[in-house]
Parts: sequence; C-alpha cells; structure tokens
Amino acid sequence: MDEINQEIHQAFQVIQNGGIILYPTDTVWGIGCDASNEEAVKKIYALKKREESKSMIVLLNGEKMMYSIFKDIPEVAWQLIDFAEKPTTLILDKPRNVAKNIIAEDNTLAIRIVKEPFCFKLMERMKRPLVSTSANISGAITPKSFKEISPEIIKGVDYVVNLHREKICKNPSTIIKLGLDSKVQIIRK
Repeated sequence: MDEINQEIHQAFQVIQNGGIILYPTDTVWGIGCDASNEEAVKKIYALKKREESKSMIVLLNGEKMMYSIFKDIPEVAWQLIDFAEKPTTLILDKPRNVAKNIIAEDNTLAIRIVKEPFCFKLMERMKRPLVSTSANISGAITPKSFKEISPEIIKGVDYVVNLHREKICKNPSTIIKLGLDSKVQIIRK
C-alpha cells in the first residue's frame, strides 16, 4: 500500500470511531472529523477552546456531496467554484445532513470543494464531508506549516497524518457568502 493510501486508511479508522485528526488540506493544516458526528465536532471545539457559536468549514469532494448537504444551490456558487484560481470557501444557506453544532446561528454552512488527493480520497472512503478548522487554539495565529502547530493541538488529536509536513502555506482560502437570494458578500480575500 502506498504512503497516501496508508494514511487514508489510518485517518479513516480514527474518524469511523468518532476521533479527530490533524491533517494537511489544500490550504493550511486542519483539525477534522466526520462532519455528521456531533460528538466528534464537540471534541474539536473543546480542543480549540472555541465557542460553539463560531462555526467551522466543511470540506467536500464534489458536486454529489454538495447536493447531499444543500437542496438549493445558487447558480453563482458553481461559477465561483469553476473559476476560482485559489481555494475558495463558500457560505451557503440551509445545510442538512451535517451535525447541528457545525451549522452557524444564521443557518448557513461554510464549505470548500477540494481536489487535494489526501482529503479527496479520504472523503471518498468516508462517503461524508470532513470538518476543517485551522490547527490552532481559538484566537491564536493560524500556523502556516506543520512545525508551527502547538504541541497542545498535536497531543489533543487522535491521529496526526504523516504527509506534507514540510509544506508551507501562504494563505488560507478566500471566503464568500452567498444567499439564496444570490446576494454575494466577500468575507475574506
């Protein structure tokens, strides 16, 4: 079994058992779990010392998964996904089939479709979306590389993925909020 598949297997086992992982994404290192597992999501909030009213991003691996979470997707969402030159997170209305404690108070959910092979294949195996929140204590600076992640975070997860530890990330994703009324708001460039 090659390295990436071995790491997917390990991470999948942990996630299946309600655990949380530390893993590389298409942007920064993330703390993640099964986005439909409320107890696992609670573990992430506790580890980050983050209020549950602050929602987290959910990664998806394509159109099918997107439709499993949102019944109504504004056309402009697909255009933004197709034309984005860098990783782009969209905040969309009325999510379903995810843990309630990951949905924002205004009934929205931040999602990003990823092509990064580890994340993509892990979700293919899970058949579910993956939580992704920066690998830091709430309020601390987002680490740009694995070596900047605090020991508290590393010790606090159930599994640390052993891939791309040398990668340095320049920027987190762009965040755009899209209402069902097609109103577009840029939250972070």
